Amino acid sequence: MSNPASNNDVGFEFRPDVFCKQAAADLNLSVGQVEGTVRLLNEGNTIPFIARYRKEVTKGLDERQLRAIEDMLARAKDLAARKNTILKTISEQGKLDATLRALIEMCTDPRKLEDIYLPYKPKKRTRAAIARERGLQPLADILFNQQRLTSGRAELLRKFISADKDVADEKAAIQGACDIVAEQWAENATNRQWMVEKAQSGEIVCAAKKSKKEEGSKFENYFDCREKISRMPAHRFLAMQRGEAEGVLRVSMAMDDDNNQRHLKNRLITNPQFEFKAELEAAIEDCYDRLLRPSAENTLLQTLKEKADKEAVDVFAKNLRDLLMAPPAGAQVTIGIDPGFRTGCKVAVVDATGRFLCNETIYPTPPRSDIEQAAATLLKLIQKYQVTLLAIGNGTASRETEKFVTDVIRQHKLNVTKVMVNESGASIYSASETAIAEYPDLDVTVRGAISIAHRLQDPLSELVKIDAQSIGVGQYQHDVDQTMLKKALDREVESCVNSVGVDANTASPALLSYVAGIGAVLAKRIVSFRDEHGAFKSRDELLKVPRLGQKAYQQAAGFLRIRGGSQPLDNSAVHPEQYPLVRRMAQKLGADAKTLVGNNQLVSQLKATEFVSPDAGEFTVRDVIDELARPGRDPRHEFQVATFSEGISEIGDLEVGMILEGVITNVTKFGAFVDVGVHQDGLIHISQLADHFVRDPAEEVSVGEIVKVRVVQVEPERKRIALSRRLDE
Repeated sequence: MSNPASNNDVGFEFRPDVFCKQAAADLNLSVGQVEGTVRLLNEGNTIPFIARYRKEVTKGLDERQLRAIEDMLARAKDLAARKNTILKTISEQGKLDATLRALIEMCTDPRKLEDIYLPYKPKKRTRAAIARERGLQPLADILFNQQRLTSGRAELLRKFISADKDVADEKAAIQGACDIVAEQWAENATNRQWMVEKAQSGEIVCAAKKSKKEEGSKFENYFDCREKISRMPAHRFLAMQRGEAEGVLRVSMAMDDDNNQRHLKNRLITNPQFEFKAELEAAIEDCYDRLLRPSAENTLLQTLKEKADKEAVDVFAKNLRDLLMAPPAGAQVTIGIDPGFRTGCKVAVVDATGRFLCNETIYPTPPRSDIEQAAATLLKLIQKYQVTLLAIGNGTASRETEKFVTDVIRQHKLNVTKVMVNESGASIYSASETAIAEYPDLDVTVRGAISIAHRLQDPLSELVKIDAQSIGVGQYQHDVDQTMLKKALDREVESCVNSVGVDANTASPALLSYVAGIGAVLAKRIVSFRDEHGAFKSRDELLKVPRLGQKAYQQAAGFLRIRGGSQPLDNSAVHPEQYPLVRRMAQKLGADAKTLVGNNQLVSQLKATEFVSPDAGEFTVRDVIDELARPGRDPRHEFQVATFSEGISEIGDLEVGMILEGVITNVTKFGAFVDVGVHQDGLIHISQLADHFVRDPAEEVSVGEIVKVRVVQVEPERKRIALSRRLDE
């Protein structure tokens, strides 16, 4: 063994230069791009700010690439911290030599690092630990090394028999020594890696618990199935896990245990003539069954879960982004209706800016079915407030309410657009502190109707008020790692908010909190300052907000809009630090900077290369020119409305072959779900999404997209609808 390492130098230092080279290779980027990103992150810059306003440093990396670097950096620092802890622990045991230290320092896989550390890790009293307490380690060393005996077998074992140490006889001595040897084999990093690889070539076996088949019918596809681990899709693994958690399924792992044990014996027994060969073979079987196999199962299941979680979270994040970036209906007087049966439909009117005007309760649905009075109330509100948009929540009684509204609009020839709105999370919002602060004197149900109206006017501004995990963005959402999910969804919200931009004079604290550099505390201070001093007249006035310093202003300013202020650039994505550049551009054209904003005729005469300087590289100059041409451009698509087929409100109304219009509500790895207006979403399987091979459904459709579908199969008793986008078959 090498000499013990010095206790004075056991720490592991994180090396940014080494990290940058490795990250660049892994992400197929230049070292300079990674170094620049790391430097900006260490200076406290946000990802949206770096992506939009520091392209010269990163050579144009987008948010996705920047997030990848950020995540790799966090993992590398965590790994370095863990190495420090491990090195210190082993050093304190006096077992850290140069070879072991090098092995730990060179390790790049957290799981393999733990395998290296396992033999030195403080543990509970295992069978092996008890055997060591009984003085059986020397005997275990003889067995482990398969040394040639210098005395007879019985004579050797008698040396370890001790009533004081609770080793009653030869059998107890050999059993205790074998327990130590089994643990040593099980803690060997090579053996553990071999076992995991064998497990990876195995299968997941899933079966139904006999007493649970009827109540767990939604898992019937998994009642009797075997699936190769190497080919198992993430969504199927998550479904099996949920079935097991609900007590419906029994999930296990199958592999060739007999062959694995034979291989292990051939490898671990190096002396076939050894006097204790039979005992060692039994120890190997015990090691395999009790230690190695269960450990490998746990490791592999954890790896599968992490992989499935990552894939599922990516899908959820994409769905959330599509939902947040849904086209806004815009500044129109809007009625929001939260449908219901027994308690009636709550109706709320908001003006073009979203300000609450009034509310009513109508009863057009059973059991009261007071259609005449409900129609009179709705018509009065529409005419009094000149309503042009009507949003109906898509929950309970939505189809009945929509039919009632359609009849009112048609009967009175009203110029009103009605839209079915996804109300996921609305009930959570309406009872939240945010909703109470906004509408302290209103009933929770009225707040829900207001939220439905706001979702139609501007989905992004309203949905940010709800915890992203409550919006409902995919199957198995509650089965994945919730910390990972929250982080991913919050990032999507932040990205969307900064992509669209925020009106500093109308935005809610919830919306402002997602602006780069702001956060929840500063958002509240901005709103309080605005309420006390009136609307901001320029971006510079934001610096008057208490505790909003230069760094926060630098990060946020480009994403905040001041409409109708004295500086037109304040209503664009041009950052204040680039205002001098715009003045140079205007001077070059012999114009005023204010007249340049939105003037395509003037802007088209600008040549980016003429304005590149040490303060503004070509990336920045081109972005500024693009923004001058289309100041404050909203990246969201144009608003469209899906038209559900009349006379179809229940799953029983559907017939095979029908062509319907619907809205994509969820995209998964195996297909997409569509709301066709019957209270039950239908599934377009991945094989039915297009007339060509589809690798990923997200490449074909997105949440909120309006699609035409053909009904392929209807199973009312199972509440299943199969749809296809291949309309001509």
